Amino acid sequence: MGCHRPFHAGCYTHAATTARGEAVETSMKLRTWLRPGMLVKRWILLLLSGLVMTSLALAMALAWIYRNYEFPTYTAGIVQTLTLQFIPHPFRELLVVSAGIGFTIFGFLRLSGSLLSPFMDERPGGLALADIIATHRFGITKPDLRIVTIGGGTGLSTLLRGLKQHNVALTAIVTVGDDGGSSGRLRAEFNVPAPGDIRNCLVALADSETLVSDLFQYRFEAEDSALHGHSFGNLFITAMTKVSGSFEQAVIESSKVLNIRGQVFPSSLEDIKVLARMTDGEVVRGESNIPVARKRIERVFIEPEQAEAYDPAIAAILSADLIVLGPGSLYTSVLPNLLVEGIAHALRFAPGEKVYVCNVATQPGETDGYSVLDHLRALASHINGLPLNRVLVNSNLAPAETRIKPEWHVSAVRNDGLAEFSDTVALDQRDIVNPEFPLRHDPEKLAAALISIGRNHVAERVQGQVDVTRPTNENGTVRGDGWSRHDRVPVETGRAASN
Repeated sequence: MGCHRPFHAGCYTHAATTARGEAVETSMKLRTWLRPGMLVKRWILLLLSGLVMTSLALAMALAWIYRNYEFPTYTAGIVQTLTLQFIPHPFRELLVVSAGIGFTIFGFLRLSGSLLSPFMDERPGGLALADIIATHRFGITKPDLRIVTIGGGTGLSTLLRGLKQHNVALTAIVTVGDDGGSSGRLRAEFNVPAPGDIRNCLVALADSETLVSDLFQYRFEAEDSALHGHSFGNLFITAMTKVSGSFEQAVIESSKVLNIRGQVFPSSLEDIKVLARMTDGEVVRGESNIPVARKRIERVFIEPEQAEAYDPAIAAILSADLIVLGPGSLYTSVLPNLLVEGIAHALRFAPGEKVYVCNVATQPGETDGYSVLDHLRALASHINGLPLNRVLVNSNLAPAETRIKPEWHVSAVRNDGLAEFSDTVALDQRDIVNPEFPLRHDPEKLAAALISIGRNHVAERVQGQVDVTRPTNENGTVRGDGWSRHDRVPVETGRAASN
């Protein structure tokens, strides 16, 4: 079946993203093998040298026999064929060399696989052989950055697929307020936190998105079945919750099954419900019902209001070099996490660079007609003292002009009005959109941009050029007077999003 819903299916770019991810993964493994000090290359070279010397000796012996021995007349044709006399020089030598190199490499790889397969089956955490050897030689590789992402939905999964290809310690903090579809039914029937967004993030971080990943994403389609609409991953996490006795342990065990690169935490283990008050005063209950109402949102809030944050999520935020909010549904994915009081409080004290990744396109029923400015105003109006250092904005609007179809009822998020924030938050405009599907970010572009921001922040902090209690400009100087020293929130933006 095709993918018809641009904001929910997310299948349009999955194949291309997976292919690019596999190419990057292969390149990373090759660089690991070529790393100096692995004590592998020298022995391979010695082995090849021995094979070459042996081959040369055999070739010299055969040449001596050919020149000095008179072969019977009836064998002359066979000898000429075996020695490739019918192929002119130097093509004769090139053919033999190419075949020899191919046989050597193929045989070496298959022999190595046969000898090492019993040990590889017992390898810790499913690490690749190159990583195991590198860890043995040099110890555990220190990650370049410690990155925490906060959000949910397709946007967060897209980001994670890009970031996992880099040498970073990655933690995803995910909303559990989803009450629609499979997640909503499982919440109601088994009294567990919503597993859907957790499942998507686990699959996005899977070491290799192969059969097990596809299994987790498999959705039962038979309409006359009690399983209709459920995904296998949601059922697995729910069953693991009941077997292990806790949702957090279920996520940990699922992470092991998928061999993920990083860790996934719920923002809270409580039974959170998301509500929205519309500009006409109506209150809509349930995350899944908010965009369906198709009304302009004034404010969202959660029940219970004092939901307790998940402690490991708080610890990850406080130790991160880079904290990324979004991308994803502003009111139903990003803000529900920030409304968990402990999460917002940890953000205020975290020394890492805090970046909001603004969506590249509007979302029907949530952010119709929104610009970047409207997104920032909504964040500031909901979270008192939101410690936002930077907003990452897409600068390439060209794909949206030709590829966004009118029947989708969406548009590219406009960059106008950014001058209002120029003295209070660093505005970072880069080409981070997927040119083939401009409703989504490009995972590789987005990951590269965020890692660049994170590395710059760490370098400046190490050099003592950053005062982490105040926002700074690109040159490291403290920005404007529009920030409260304690709250670090733009004074002029502490209001609801404008109509």
